[in-house]
Amino acid sequence: MAKPQAPVVSSGKRKTAIARATVARGRGVVRINRRPIEIWTPELARLKIQEPLILLGDRSGGIDIDVTIEGGGVMGQADAARTAIARGLVAFFKDDGLAAMYKQVDRSLLVSDPRQKEPKHPLGRGARKRRQKSYR
Repeated sequence: MAKPQAPVVSSGKRKTAIARATVARGRGVVRINRRPIEIWTPELARLKIQEPLILLGDRSGGIDIDVTIEGGGVMGQADAARTAIARGLVAFFKDDGLAAMYKQVDRSLLVSDPRQKEPKHPLGRGARKRRQKSYR
């Protein structure tokens, strides 16, 4: 395993949410939009964001992570953030074993989910629903 290096910038996407993470040496502080992760709500989103750090184990203690998230909803932002953090940690440590572990646990830790909402089409209320026809 190579020694840690200069700060690494990574990104992740989910639906319309885009997250950018900066991973650098530090005191083990994780901030999301300049707020500590400990006060991030809802709790389910916070736990989802912390998953790559929990899987990393002891090595996450000396690393500062700053995440900036734009767009999307709460869970879309959480998925984008966890992808950005996982990618940043793999690039920071240059560890193929870590990447393999992340892929084995959940592929979306390293690969952004490209699925988007289908746009509304004419003659209907949504993407697929149509107005009913009356033949009388």
